[in-house]
Amino acid sequence: MLVPKTVPTVMRAIDPEGPGGPEMLQLVDRPVPVAGAGEVLIEVAAAGVNRPDILQRLGLYPMPPGAPSIMGLEVSGRIAARGAGVESFEIGQEVCALVAGGGYADYVVAPAGSVLPVPQGVDLLDAAGLPETYFTVWSNLFERGAVKDGETALVHGGTSGIGTTAIQLCNAFGVRVFVTAGSDDKCGAAKEVGADLAINYKTQDFVEEVKAAAPDGVDVVLDMVGGDYVARNIECLAAEGRHVSIAFQRGPRADVSLTAVMSKRLRLSGSMLRPRDAEFKALVARSLQKTVWPLFAEGKLRALTDRIFPLAEAADAHRHMEAGDHVGKIILKVAD
Repeated sequence: MLVPKTVPTVMRAIDPEGPGGPEMLQLVDRPVPVAGAGEVLIEVAAAGVNRPDILQRLGLYPMPPGAPSIMGLEVSGRIAARGAGVESFEIGQEVCALVAGGGYADYVVAPAGSVLPVPQGVDLLDAAGLPETYFTVWSNLFERGAVKDGETALVHGGTSGIGTTAIQLCNAFGVRVFVTAGSDDKCGAAKEVGADLAINYKTQDFVEEVKAAAPDGVDVVLDMVGGDYVARNIECLAAEGRHVSIAFQRGPRADVSLTAVMSKRLRLSGSMLRPRDAEFKALVARSLQKTVWPLFAEGKLRALTDRIFPLAEAADAHRHMEAGDHVGKIILKVAD
């Protein structure tokens, strides 16, 4: 029988006083949060580092109302306490979770619906890098974008956490996947993960390369670049194609040809995961647990961790992400 661990009242956390550079990420003491109705308290083993964390640190990514100012959108760890009405998890159970904030800390509260068991065969630390990317790729590429067996997808940022997750999921579900990356080495890494085509966007025109490989165009584009890429993505799409925007690193505005959209009967959409309500995230979690999580045990999916930093070195973890040399996920180890 698992014996409940005594939960302290104070914890370590990364909770910057204001926007700034990586040097703002210093350990501070904060009160341990309390799980409310429908929530669980997780003793954090590790936290994933994501691009929105960088934007939040810079003051460019507003937090949803009620979200903690402590950074971190995904964690792995063990259930430390359950709020009223939660019976689906046992104290001490190893889990990973999507959270609206608070992950860079010893403890975090998560809605029970956004919590998943650690997949079979995945290390607890590596599991911290699963929720954000799997929730994002599954809900946008496979649900919103409706990509399916036999189709072709174009995914930008092929060696990012999103990119490597998209490659693996496409491989698992029979989808041909093209990606872009910023160097020949990164293109090689993307192909090792399973990309059918990897395009160096710095030395090659990705539109020309896509058209050469798929003359009729791709069925879905998963775009995190925005700006002038949107019009170029539309050039890559086949008739009845779908374009899904999940970020806009080159800016939130795009000049597109409605003639192309109308003549090819395209669907342009997008979403942001963090502001979505708990009910939506719970639906995605249930879909992942039923359809995707078993693939880890079957060896069709694996956690891809680039590097693990101690929580006290969160600043270096952010610097590593900003340098852009990582392949897969960057993780902060929280528990000793």
